Amino acid sequence: MPGLGSGDFVLPITSIKQARSRTTLIQKYDFSCGSAALATLLTHHYGMPTNEETVFQQMYALGDQAKIRREGFSLLDMKRFLAARGFQADGFELPLDKLNEARVPAIVLINDSGYHHFVVVKGLQGSRVLIGDPARGTRAMERSAFEAIWPNKLLFVIHNRMNEARFNVAAEWRSILRAPLADAIDRSAMSDFTLPKMGPGDF
Repeated sequence: MPGLGSGDFVLPITSIKQARSRTTLIQKYDFSCGSAALATLLTHHYGMPTNEETVFQQMYALGDQAKIRREGFSLLDMKRFLAARGFQADGFELPLDKLNEARVPAIVLINDSGYHHFVVVKGLQGSRVLIGDPARGTRAMERSAFEAIWPNKLLFVIHNRMNEARFNVAAEWRSILRAPLADAIDRSAMSDFTLPKMGPGDF
């Protein structure tokens, strides 16, 4: 481009979709949210790179295949997969705040418009919950909204490798930008630049 000097100028651009899938594996099949959530947990929170296909194939081979085809994977399927790799995991009926205390992520089952769906709770900040959603990628929700779609209040956590867990990672929160509403345009000062709305008798 003229005027920029010699050499190439490259501006790296990351789309919202790319940012959301950077630390959350997106499910490849219609009933594989469980395998994608588990692969996300191991890859991005325990430093054990694992792809969804490996988790899917092994849980399917060892599980109740008819039930899996009908309902998807269960926490028991995940527990068995993890146990074979030296991870001890269980479901605990505990409030979300316990994750902040323990500094560990969790897999939870939510009810999203009648659809049962596994997601990873990646972090908590104030009134917001950071989740790794195998259908939509990494995203943040208001805690009240999250609590409303989390009916069983079970946190499925790995409890024998807690010192290895990564939780509330700052870089993940940075990829979920909030609209800067405090810096929104003051439209009251735009009268010199905009046309007023006229009524029927103003013309």
